Amino acid sequence: MAIIEVDGLRKSYAGRPVVDGISFAVEAGEIFGILGPNGAGKTTTAECVEGLREPDSGTVRVAGLDPAADRDRLTRVLGAQLQDAQLQPKITVREALELHAACYPDPADWQALAERLGLTERFGTRFAALSGGQQQRLFIALALIGNPQVVVLDELTTGLDPRARRDTWQLIEEVRASGVTVVLVTHFTEEAQRLCDRVAVLDRGQVVALDAPSGLINRSPASVVMSFVPRGGLDAAELAAMPGAASATSQGDRLVVNGTDETVESVLSLLARRGIAARELRVTDATLDEAFLALTGSEH
Repeated sequence: MAIIEVDGLRKSYAGRPVVDGISFAVEAGEIFGILGPNGAGKTTTAECVEGLREPDSGTVRVAGLDPAADRDRLTRVLGAQLQDAQLQPKITVREALELHAACYPDPADWQALAERLGLTERFGTRFAALSGGQQQRLFIALALIGNPQVVVLDELTTGLDPRARRDTWQLIEEVRASGVTVVLVTHFTEEAQRLCDRVAVLDRGQVVALDAPSGLINRSPASVVMSFVPRGGLDAAELAAMPGAASATSQGDRLVVNGTDETVESVLSLLARRGIAARELRVTDATLDEAFLALTGSEH
């Protein structure tokens, strides 16, 4: 059953289309990813779902509600963590939780929520003194304090170190396990592949693909990634011409080839014929990163 339905969504700024006819549905209980390069229209789409922006055309429904017309009722259904969210630097964790809880007629038990998110020992800590990971835990708590059915997390892990990012991923999985539908807006392919049940890939304001991460990877022309450092002259352009190759690039001394099993066999055969040794040879399955680049043609 779809809890979010977006149909033909369009939004322009100064005559420039930012969201250009987007349609998708989010099923209750899933983690749904909105993935795309910077400027693809991800945040504008999320803000239309959250009721923060009114579409130029098209329809958005969250649990049957029109976010633009039913904002008061929407706040009881949807929680949000906004991109570049900030709090007053001197507010403490306890004060922030108490303040936000007071905004809802039937809030969650904010003390239990804080304990669940590992914030209890930081009740007296001011926002400015929290680490990046602790701030994100607080933002998740604030997004959940109204007992929402849906929570939208926009670029939640941007700027976090790898450990804090993975800790936050675990929290997102726990939020979904509690019965909350999660819409995750991100430009990190690893994050989308790890967390999302389905992913809508946006590029230039349009949905260019929508599938499970595994389905997107399988649709990519490159199913295998081969990389090595050659001992001898070898050109990336020559490798790009190998059978089944989708691309070949140089990353310093290392050559990286995206292709198929046939590509790997052809490259190994070429190396053998020329007597070129391949140091640090690695052959791995393709990831969502390769599929993303193939779909958008964008670095991120």
